[in-house]
Amino acid sequence: MTTPQKPAAAAAPMARRPHTPAEAWRLLQEGNRRFVEGDPGHPNQDAERRSHLTAGQEPIAAIFGCSDSRLAAEIIFDVGLGDVFVIRTAGQVIDDAVLGTLEYAVDVLDIPLVVVLGHDSCGAVTAAVEAYETGTMPAGFIRSLVERITPSVFAAQRAGVTDVDGTVAEHVDQTCDRLVESSRSLYRAVRDGRAAVVGLTYSLAEGTAQPGRVGIGEAAPLAGLSPDYGPDTEAQVAVFCQEFNRQNHPALRPEAAPALVAPTQPALRFAL
Repeated sequence: MTTPQKPAAAAAPMARRPHTPAEAWRLLQEGNRRFVEGDPGHPNQDAERRSHLTAGQEPIAAIFGCSDSRLAAEIIFDVGLGDVFVIRTAGQVIDDAVLGTLEYAVDVLDIPLVVVLGHDSCGAVTAAVEAYETGTMPAGFIRSLVERITPSVFAAQRAGVTDVDGTVAEHVDQTCDRLVESSRSLYRAVRDGRAAVVGLTYSLAEGTAQPGRVGIGEAAPLAGLSPDYGPDTEAQVAVFCQEFNRQNHPALRPEAAPALVAPTQPALRFAL
């Protein structure tokens, strides 16, 4: 006898597009929770949604992640067509095309949240760690990937981190910083409160997407709070943000809590 399958959880389409980074982050958290529990809702994946999107797109988040086939953002966060704006390179390596795409996401599409998504056992980061340890660079254009990840390997080594997964987490954090330091548009979007950047590391075995130490903008401190965040937790948010700023962002203006702000100008490579 065939055992009937449990019906998927009903995840209703979003009533409206979130306007703040915190709202967008909460929706991604809720979707990842459904995915981890094996109860996805598969929202916004029907013919009606497809037809609706012919008029335009309004994604809730831009997700800059690794190209690994096991890191499918729409599945991990249980979202559908038109919900997330995805950019992928091996090892989430930054180049001019990535920066231009993210600037388009923030300035043209008005996306409030940029997510940097890495994962454990990353092949590109593994290659960079091996190159550091052996002094031998890979051939071809893989070398270009390794060269761009190597600064994160140096940062991890300085912190006493030598394993691949620890280096992945450091690389996610470093990538968040570099995005805001490299792009005038991203810096201004964060400074003005229009967008936030948060780094996540995905567990291949567990399916969870855990925030790292770096978050820049209004949504970042909320990464450590429950997806059930609501108005009744406002005091908790303020305390959490102040502590988050104190421990992780000494260069940021403390008076900006509970909202984080972009690094001060000396840390950037351009003038405002």
